[in-house]
Amino acid sequence: MCGICGGVWTTREKEITSEVLDRATDAMTRRGPDDRGVTRARLRSGAPLAESGIALGHRRLAIIDLSSAGRQPFCNASQTVWLTFNGEIYNYVELRAELEARGRRFRTRTDVEVLLQAYEEFGLDCLAKFDGMFAFALWDAEKARLILARDRIGKKPLVYRLERDRLVFASELKSLLQFNDVPRELDLVALRQYLTYQYVPYPRTIYRGVAKLPPASYLIWREGEEPSVERYWRAEQLANFPGERIASKELRALRDERAYGAAALDPNGARTDLGELTFDELARELRRRLEDATRVRMRSDAPFGAFLSGGVDSTVVVGMMRKFSATKIRTFSIGFDERDYDETQFARRTAERFGTDHTEFVVKPNAREIIPELVEYFDEPFADSSAIPTWYLCQTTRREVTVALGGDGGDEFFAGYDRYKAVELAKFVMRAPRTIRRLLAGPVRAILPNSVRQRSPWRRARRFLETIGMDAVEQYLQWIAIFNRSRLGAALSEEYWSHARRQGDELEYDGVRPSADELDSVDFLADALGKFNRRNPTSAISFADVLTYLPCDIMTKVDMTSMRHSLETRSPLLDPNVVELALVTPIEYKLRGRVGKRLLRAACRDLLPEEIDARPKTGFGAPLDLWFRGELNAMLKDALLGANAARSKWFNQDYVSRLVREHEDGRFDHAARLWALLAFRLWEARN
Repeated sequence: MCGICGGVWTTREKEITSEVLDRATDAMTRRGPDDRGVTRARLRSGAPLAESGIALGHRRLAIIDLSSAGRQPFCNASQTVWLTFNGEIYNYVELRAELEARGRRFRTRTDVEVLLQAYEEFGLDCLAKFDGMFAFALWDAEKARLILARDRIGKKPLVYRLERDRLVFASELKSLLQFNDVPRELDLVALRQYLTYQYVPYPRTIYRGVAKLPPASYLIWREGEEPSVERYWRAEQLANFPGERIASKELRALRDERAYGAAALDPNGARTDLGELTFDELARELRRRLEDATRVRMRSDAPFGAFLSGGVDSTVVVGMMRKFSATKIRTFSIGFDERDYDETQFARRTAERFGTDHTEFVVKPNAREIIPELVEYFDEPFADSSAIPTWYLCQTTRREVTVALGGDGGDEFFAGYDRYKAVELAKFVMRAPRTIRRLLAGPVRAILPNSVRQRSPWRRARRFLETIGMDAVEQYLQWIAIFNRSRLGAALSEEYWSHARRQGDELEYDGVRPSADELDSVDFLADALGKFNRRNPTSAISFADVLTYLPCDIMTKVDMTSMRHSLETRSPLLDPNVVELALVTPIEYKLRGRVGKRLLRAACRDLLPEEIDARPKTGFGAPLDLWFRGELNAMLKDALLGANAARSKWFNQDYVSRLVREHEDGRFDHAARLWALLAFRLWEARN
């Protein structure tokens, strides 16, 4: 696991000097404390380096081949191809054997050399062969092109800025901002999206003119040509098959004709027609793929362990790791004093079941000591409160191991979130007569207790009933949005709208605040949903999360918190062969009634203790609702209502004050909204 940076320039004014390159490289020392490397080369043969050149920087966290053999930037024997690479190619052993069979010879045993030689052998088609997590920059001197690429799911980040005579890139914004003349102008559309989703969606960043390379994409830069960004893998191409019970005449006809054969290539090259398999056959196939995925992710020359939350996904991963390990697995858990948020007792039982060497850490409200550091390290506002326990989990884990396996991806690909059950229920409710729906949305909702407890079933029921009658996109956005349209309109100030217009925002502003209906933060989600228009709505929404929530929230959280502590994290459930199977699995095989992850549970029944298999899904968030009324109240009020708060011109202070009062008085749980505002204010004060 590493950090990368660099760029190309075509005029003397835009030169990336050695001093600047060193500064950008060393800004990511946490990502790679074991080694560093930089290189600069001419872009045009015979031309002075100052006039045009390529610069590559690298920070290394040594995992595979701990020697200096894999030092980067890495080049081929003729020094015509240079690579700086962040991540791991898990199937590098198999790819190396394939390349050796084609006559290629290797001078190291690293995955970075396998990646470079795979590019030389297959060109950009090599991307489809990689099972891994990666972001890399590759300079091909013979083709005079710079390639930036990112893995399918977006586990590893890559940001860039394209200018007329320069392209600069980095793993993190803190590194990119070390390059000369990169502006720090706030992108006001990105701010609006952040307040909606709790993250800034790709391709935007919080800074105007700086972009994120989307997952499963590559960018090609050639001098004198407009750079292009292309997707090399599309989840929707596999997912859009009519294998579900959808009430659509056209889709039923397509299904009957077997027009969409969901065939997948397994690691041995045999084709498996997944669309034809029964539930039990799919479960056996999933188990085989999960075992292969876990086995290759245990390849490491550095000490490794696993995160253990006490849920289905991490339990499955630890159970399979135990099968492939001759020694005790190290496992790590985070808990809270607040019972509703603590899962350590379940993690402990799993640890006992598999005989692991288990470590627990209880997060106290002194999280206020790390919140400013967490906010600063993330580089842009990020409002998923589970970043706090994840930060501590990575910190605790890194004291013992360098690599940790986890269960990320199970909820999105196998329908584990409660909100997917709500989507299924909404479909049923919408078939009821209009009078019944009006009764549910009005009088029935009004008599339900208005609990302020974040995980109260009454609160969830009220949120569900208030969305009756909305279309699927609006309904889902209402459930997941931190600030929905009406709240967003109330939270943003008049000055925000004035500046937004001057930035060329698509919203018209003539001195009148835009209405709630004009606040269109829904596009990012709607675009993702539109890619799965042949699927059952619940499948479509879960796969939309794969394109949105998973890379932008979950992967960002895990990458940034783990890299802050120089810890590499790996996710067997995000293996391409596992993902491919999940994409073609009908929703009824994943979710029935209140039981999610049916296929995953069936595939791994022998690994799941009964109490783990039977318990309901719980989240991994911090108890901010309690902390904001207690130990973190002073920090909250100082940041949002104190003397410095007035300097933040983007928010309606009267509305913010109301949120704080309602939360303090216990009238409403605004913890998620207050955390989003607090995270932004702390970030803004440092930038």
